[in-house]
Amino acid sequence: MASSHSSSPVPHPSSGGSEGIFRKDRDLSSRHYRPVHSLPDVCPKEPTGKELGPSVVADQHRWTVYNSKVNLPAALNDPRLAKRESDFFTKTWGLDFAETEVMPSFYLPNITKEHFGPYLQETAQREKIHERCKSICSNKDELDHTYYLVLDSKINIWLKQIFMKPDFALDDPTTFHAVLPWSHFNSAGGKSSRDMASSRLLQEKLSHYLDVVEVSIARQISLRSEAFFHAMSSQHELQDRLTETTRAVAVLRGRAAAIERIMCEGPLRALRQALTRSNCARLHNKLKLMAAVHQSQPTVQLLLSTSEFVGALELIATTKEVLQLELQGIHSFRHLGSQLCEMEKLIDKMMVGDFSMYSRSDLNRSLEDDGQVMEKDRLESLVFGLLRQRKLDFLDIYSDEMILAAKSIVTQVKDHTQSIRTDYLHDHKHLWLADQMRLMTFPQWFELLKSVFENFILFLKRIKVTLSVVRNVVLEALDSNQKSRLLERAAAGGLTEAPGTPLNQEEAELAYLTHEGLFISDALNDAQLHLGASTGQEQSSTVGPRQALSRMDGCGSDSASGTTESSTSREHAFQPGGAAISSSEDLMPSDLELGRVANNIQELLYTASDVSHDRCVKVLMARAKDGSLERLSSAEFVFLSQAVEGFVRDTEKLCCRRSVSLRGALQSQANRFVHRFHEERKTKLSLLLDNERWKQAEVPAEFQDLVNSIADGRITLPERKPQGTEERKPSDYLHIDGQKYAVVGTVLLLIRIFLEYCQCVNDIPSISTDILTRLSDLLKHFNSRSCQLVLGAGALQVVGLKTITTKNLALASRCLQLVVHYIPVIRAHFETKLAPKQYSVLRHFDHITKDYNDHIAEISAKLMAIMDSLFEKVLSKYEVKAPMPSACFRNVCKQMAKMHEALYDLLPEEQAQMLFLRINASFKMHLKRQLARLGVHHDGGPQHGLVTVDVAFYTENVQSLRALEKLDLNMAEIWEQKR
Repeated sequence: MASSHSSSPVPHPSSGGSEGIFRKDRDLSSRHYRPVHSLPDVCPKEPTGKELGPSVVADQHRWTVYNSKVNLPAALNDPRLAKRESDFFTKTWGLDFAETEVMPSFYLPNITKEHFGPYLQETAQREKIHERCKSICSNKDELDHTYYLVLDSKINIWLKQIFMKPDFALDDPTTFHAVLPWSHFNSAGGKSSRDMASSRLLQEKLSHYLDVVEVSIARQISLRSEAFFHAMSSQHELQDRLTETTRAVAVLRGRAAAIERIMCEGPLRALRQALTRSNCARLHNKLKLMAAVHQSQPTVQLLLSTSEFVGALELIATTKEVLQLELQGIHSFRHLGSQLCEMEKLIDKMMVGDFSMYSRSDLNRSLEDDGQVMEKDRLESLVFGLLRQRKLDFLDIYSDEMILAAKSIVTQVKDHTQSIRTDYLHDHKHLWLADQMRLMTFPQWFELLKSVFENFILFLKRIKVTLSVVRNVVLEALDSNQKSRLLERAAAGGLTEAPGTPLNQEEAELAYLTHEGLFISDALNDAQLHLGASTGQEQSSTVGPRQALSRMDGCGSDSASGTTESSTSREHAFQPGGAAISSSEDLMPSDLELGRVANNIQELLYTASDVSHDRCVKVLMARAKDGSLERLSSAEFVFLSQAVEGFVRDTEKLCCRRSVSLRGALQSQANRFVHRFHEERKTKLSLLLDNERWKQAEVPAEFQDLVNSIADGRITLPERKPQGTEERKPSDYLHIDGQKYAVVGTVLLLIRIFLEYCQCVNDIPSISTDILTRLSDLLKHFNSRSCQLVLGAGALQVVGLKTITTKNLALASRCLQLVVHYIPVIRAHFETKLAPKQYSVLRHFDHITKDYNDHIAEISAKLMAIMDSLFEKVLSKYEVKAPMPSACFRNVCKQMAKMHEALYDLLPEEQAQMLFLRINASFKMHLKRQLARLGVHHDGGPQHGLVTVDVAFYTENVQSLRALEKLDLNMAEIWEQKR
């Protein structure tokens, strides 16, 4: 335990055993340190002297207090506390933490110094031998290391205290005296032997410090010797490589100069002469091309004289391309480009005017003509020319002409009608068209409307056929653009993959560098003539505009003989392999623009549909201005609705467009019609209810057939049978799904009324939601009005009834149950007529069903209240005394029999049983209360016997009634249970 970490005890013979335990000296000079090792890098970090501690170089392998990661005084003395505590645990656990004595463990023995006695005795002798060996055999390196460590520490202290100050300056007296302390030998004012000794001592001290610094510098140089030698060797190697590289570059330059002199000068001279000859041939060709261009303007004028716009545009485009690519800078042609542009603008105006004239004549010709396109070739030529000139707004011209033609259709139909019926409209020619239509009868106006519909259908068919031709031209142009791009990509790919491409590029660059003529592009093209396989392709691409110009000249000279050359030139321009494709690529609209034109064509067809609907709306509203359409009968309005729906379906099928204006106008008129339709039937129902005496009515056979057809799924009004059919006797009940319904006459008519609503929805599906709302209002009106008349006793004043009997109540309840039975049927019918997003309006039927069921429950409660008041009145006078059965029970049984007689024929058996069970429960409650008041108990006494007789009489009478034989009355509940 006493040995150092840097040494271990070594066995050695001892001279005596009386020395006891050896204790190590704590003096610094007696310590032994490991020798200093150099760091693994070439230039280790040397001490800077800025640390207030041991040397980093000397003590890098020894742990010191500066390696500590925790400052224990800071941990123990928390400055944030109000006062210092004896234990640092209060920092975590708070100021209230109290230090308590830790109880000793019962499982650990108490260790004292005597436990280490045997171990100390065993190691004492070996420790003495170890310490003796260390004092005798000290290591020289460790001594040197200790010396340098002490010396370095003194130097560090000296430097830090004096020379390392931030304000160090020798002119400062304090600093100067600190470096040269003259005060030790200059205090007496004269020199003495002591002053001389101090001066010599200071000189020796500074000399000693100088020697120490020199030794330290030499030591640092020795540590970096390997890095110095490595840098010198690398420098010599780099110089050797640079010498070899210089020699190789000189050899390479000599060889390149020889190759140029032997192999390049002669071929370059030959190539220059060949290019000069080729340029002369090019010049001759350009002169011939100038002669062809000079003849292009008369040819264009000749084509325009025959309305060959496409051929003229092709010739102008080709000529402009030749001027730009081949003849640019020619002084004699300086005005030809502007002249061609002016001619092109003139052609634009001529084409726009011609297209407007064509559209007007096509749309205003008689609708009875065949559906073929008028002058199809002329239309295709005009459209292609307009597309070529990027006049993409030509569809607006057609749209304007179409709107004007649509306005004249109604007038044409009216004039045709006047020519047929001159006897009727002869006196009304001075009136406006709308006024004339209001003077017509409905059949006459309806025939006019159908004629308008038919003419607009023919009008839309003509527009669709014409626009189909225009669309085909646009799609053909779009397809031509796509094919030309594919061919360009294929040609570019073939040129890239052709053998000799690197040679082609080098030869072209060489021709450009060595040629001295004017046509450098010709020199580049001539350099490609030496590639063999690509010669024909390059020549065709070079002379393409020239060939096109010569062909267009031929077309211009021959076009005067006929009018078919326009389509031929157009087809030729559309061909991807045609010579004019290079010029048309820049002139034709892009794929995006052509796509927009195609979409605009479809939008124009939609516009035609909307315009047709708008004109028909004006015809419809002109008739409806004075309310004529509101006064139509249901059948007449159905005819009108069917005609409008048929026209809308035809236009949707023809134009693929769902126009809403005509439907909206019909919907507006339908809303007015529905309002009148609903008000008429609501008024009729109110009159029927106000005159209803709430007695059971006979059911005619036609109403039984009506409900039978509903049960079969036919939610429509049946056709009227001829008068000669055999008459059947009416029935007392309405039979539906195996049940009998006793009803009043108003309910029978209500069934027919809501079937009229369903029939109206079948005929006019567009008013389904409105009809549903009105039918809901009708059913609510019947429910509320019947409640006022029966439960509210309104029939006493309205009809003059003496009283509202139980039979009236039961009959009203049964009528309400019949309506509740048909509400799901009506809901399912309307659900088939509504769109899924309109299903929310069906919730009205749920509210109506709840209201009806509440009304039925109120009637049942009213019947209960009648019997309950009777029981309370009769049983309050009940006394338990002979004779038996008592008069009170006889009266109760009599009233029960009357109630049963009134309800049995009206309510079904199950409802009657449930009602009498509730009545019996009310009777038992009142009887039990009266017995408790009289003090009669279930004790077997005389009074108990008398009550038992009355109860048996009551049970026998109730169970003797029809449909109540098996009714469990449970009369034992009248007796109070003993606690």
